[in-house]
Amino acid sequence: MTNALPPRAGRRCHNALNPLHSSLYFSPDLDRELSALGFADQSAMRLAARSAPLGAVGAGTVAATFYNYNHELLARHLPAVWETASPTEVLAARLRAADATLRRLLGEDVATSPEMAEAAELALRASEACTRHARPLYSANADLPVPEEPHLAYWHAATLLREHRGDGHLAALLSAGLDPVEALASHTATGKGMAPRWAVSSRGWRRTDWEGAVARLRDRGLIDAEGELTEAGTALRAEIEEHTDRLDSAPYEHLGAAGVERLTELGRGFLFTAAAAGAFPADLVGKA
Repeated sequence: MTNALPPRAGRRCHNALNPLHSSLYFSPDLDRELSALGFADQSAMRLAARSAPLGAVGAGTVAATFYNYNHELLARHLPAVWETASPTEVLAARLRAADATLRRLLGEDVATSPEMAEAAELALRASEACTRHARPLYSANADLPVPEEPHLAYWHAATLLREHRGDGHLAALLSAGLDPVEALASHTATGKGMAPRWAVSSRGWRRTDWEGAVARLRDRGLIDAEGELTEAGTALRAEIEEHTDRLDSAPYEHLGAAGVERLTELGRGFLFTAAAAGAFPADLVGKA
């Protein structure tokens, strides 16, 4: 079959699109927009920005849909954040911040280029095959209107594809028997996840929580005494990603091999430009 996807093509496409979506959560533009609404705490800003599509939800809903956040952190901010601004106001601020962030990181020429319009069209076409059942964050974002400007349509489509894969990833983590902190720690041990400092602070855990998770992973034979993944740990993390790939295959099969290859190429170009412009903290990823 000539249009069959190469192995892990969908994952590679996700890896090209997702970071540019995520750059919003490190952006001073988001801080500025939400500060103007009355927010003062950065954790509250990030939680409001990502959970706003769900409505004025509380800590329980966000703990379930975000998976690896400490409920204690969530309960400090939710549902209280909605007294500062409504989800509708936060969503409007989020889109303004995405607009400013993409224009700043990519430059006007790239943000308004034919290539951006092409990428938006491809990503939106892929998202047509996303499914709503058991995918709360995807489904909530899918209820939002598609922005007219191509760079914002691309960001919106990247959000849909990110949350669709993310919702499926939670099922894979549950099947693997990894609790929230174990999921973080084992991902960090691959060298591709957030550095422990970022994982602990941004998700509201304590260092003792992290150490406890590492000890449990060691007891299961997944991490060795030096904190490195064992053969069994490497195999488990690979199976989690493959399980996630299977649950997330529909959008990329719908787009087809040529479309996925082109979207990945365009997405990587945008991502490299954004990264070179300082989109992400230098110490965000790593084992230490």
